[in-house]
Amino acid sequence: MRNYRDRFDIIADILNVTKKNPKKTQIMYQANLSYKVLQKYLTNIIKSAMITFQDDNHCYTLTAKGQIFLDTYQDYAQSNNAVKEQLNDLLIRKKVLHKLCSTE
Repeated sequence: MRNYRDRFDIIADILNVTKKNPKKTQIMYQANLSYKVLQKYLTNIIKSAMITFQDDNHCYTLTAKGQIFLDTYQDYAQSNNAVKEQLNDLLIRKKVLHKLCSTE
């Protein structure tokens, strides 16, 4: 089964790359995005003031707001993974209960 990244995952990937003051192409490759998808996200992230574009050296810089997003995202991702594990455990237990109730 393939894991797809949601909006927050993609934003976090872009922001993590932006910590190194990259150019657009570096963000695209390191965040594993197509140019079209990158353009869409960069526009929104800049409007949200999580990164800024430096005209003098044509690179992107993470802002304090972007760092707050990354810190909050890390906590969210850890909690989300824990909940997924708990849900998986519950589904396994439910299957066991179904087998025990089976008349076959």
